[in-house]
Amino acid sequence: MSDQHRPADGPEPGGRESGGAGHGGPEPAPIRFFGTTWVRRDGGYGLRRAGVAVGSLVLAAAGAALLRFAFQGLEIAAVGSFVGTLVVVGFAVCSALAFRHTWAGLTGRPGPSAAEGSGQGLLFIGFVGSLLAYFCRSLVEAPGEQRHRAEYEAARERYERRRGTRTGNPAARKAGAKTGAKTGAKTGAKTGAKKRR
Repeated sequence: MSDQHRPADGPEPGGRESGGAGHGGPEPAPIRFFGTTWVRRDGGYGLRRAGVAVGSLVLAAAGAALLRFAFQGLEIAAVGSFVGTLVVVGFAVCSALAFRHTWAGLTGRPGPSAAEGSGQGLLFIGFVGSLLAYFCRSLVEAPGEQRHRAEYEAARERYERRRGTRTGNPAARKAGAKTGAKTGAKTGAKTGAKKRR
């Protein structure tokens, strides 16, 4: 199941606390192809990383071959060297931008330019750069693991800090405060009655 089609009662993404009573704090967000194996690096994590690396490299090579066929079509059409150079430079620039954007998204939060329609078109044209970014990142860790781990650890810290500041059961404290207020009121009433006698 992909991370986009999660059941309604599943864990919340981003390492946020879940509302269930049996949970011990925030839960890690799953990463595509890895699930939550990135937390402890178990459950076939190494094999998954190798699979993502090989898969992204094969797809990048297939994309480069497809672009080569397209360039050969331009040569057959005899459009001229200027147009051919323009196409090669255009794909190279789009691939470089896509690589940089994908790399930034895998290691941190992507910039605001990712939401723009024209930016999406450039990233689509430079799909080889995105695939190469996935390949390079999977040689180090699961793509996106650094960002997910930072979010998860920050959520765990916030949870532990909040949990450490609480003392006892908050419901019992409220009940104790009400009982103390009632006792104080009764004592004050009895003292006032004794004074009147």
